Amino acid sequence: GMRSAVHGLTRRHVPSGGRRLAGVSPRGAQQQRRQRQQQQSRSVSTLILLRHGQSQWNGSPNQTARFTGWCDVPLTVKGRVEAVASGQLLRSRGFRASKVCVAFTSKLQRAHETCELALASMAGYEQETWSSERIRRCERLNERHYGCVQGLYKDDKELLGKYGLDTVMEWRRSMHGRPPPMDETHEHYRPPPAPLTESLADCQRRVLDCFHDTIAPALFDEEGLPIPPDERTIIVVAHSNTIRSMMAAFDEVPDDLVPQLHVPNSVPILYHFERSTRMPVSTKLQSAHGGSHARWLISAENHHAVRNALKPGGTLTRALFDAMDHGQDGYLCADEITAGLRAIYCERSLDCVVTAVAKKIARELGPNELIGMEDFERRATLAYDGLQCKESDFVRETFHHEPFP
Repeated sequence: GMRSAVHGLTRRHVPSGGRRLAGVSPRGAQQQRRQRQQQQSRSVSTLILLRHGQSQWNGSPNQTARFTGWCDVPLTVKGRVEAVASGQLLRSRGFRASKVCVAFTSKLQRAHETCELALASMAGYEQETWSSERIRRCERLNERHYGCVQGLYKDDKELLGKYGLDTVMEWRRSMHGRPPPMDETHEHYRPPPAPLTESLADCQRRVLDCFHDTIAPALFDEEGLPIPPDERTIIVVAHSNTIRSMMAAFDEVPDDLVPQLHVPNSVPILYHFERSTRMPVSTKLQSAHGGSHARWLISAENHHAVRNALKPGGTLTRALFDAMDHGQDGYLCADEITAGLRAIYCERSLDCVVTAVAKKIARELGPNELIGMEDFERRATLAYDGLQCKESDFVRETFHHEPFP
């Protein structure tokens, strides 16, 4: 079975319902919220997970993706832009490079370059606040090894003819399917400690060993770093399967659902841990694999990738709420929602269902009404249910009858 890195939390049930604060402005409510937060302050360490930007073998509309694995292929131009954008997004949400004590990445250049570009972007004009010496590279964070099929196109006719589509999909979409091992004659052979092949479970085992042995100590215990553990931020820039492996452990995802976890390129994923318990402190929100403590950062550039990664469930709703809550006071008013939508979504995306739902919530709020996360989720679900009832072609084509993402 899957090895858990931490024990999950049960979802805290908070009464829903809009808070109408007569005579209290959003700014006043924000001050009250901050006072409560200070009273309830606790030691929290932040872990940011980031998949590398698009690589030359990740595929494109004109080219099928390959089994990349341990092959050391570079980023595309688009991948470099994605890496810079992820750093800009993190900086805009208060995560400056100076706050990142340590950055972990793999030994593969696509992850290492993404890490450097993201950190430089998080530093902005304050380039002296970060250094590549803060980056620690670990081979155990490399992508899953794909054995003898490494380097082949995923729709390779000879591959499918030899092994059959069902077998190839079993390798790709199961925890324990393992391609045949490569040998020393393979074009992409690497000597030990590189493996000869791996299942997703094999990959998860070494990734969690890396987390326990190197990442967790830096996050919770290591002395001599510029920021104490109770305010510490660590970033891990790695690969789809290595990040999937950590998320599955943090969220206690059953083995049969782990392969369904989709990790898009260069979308920051945040986990907040209570240092004393080493457990996630964020409420577990509904997601396609059952539930997640993760908080995804969305922007105009990445919200389509995030939507596809998180459907169905409340995780995207929470990401949207966090993106609009610039004051970070835990409440939104109609004006904040409207202003947030303008900032988040570009013009070509204004007919998106998610945007339509948020607009509907803004229209329903009174002039002095503030809503918290729980009520925002409830209203979003009701609003989308209303759209579904219309059976519009747009809803059917966009979501393929999936619940609100």
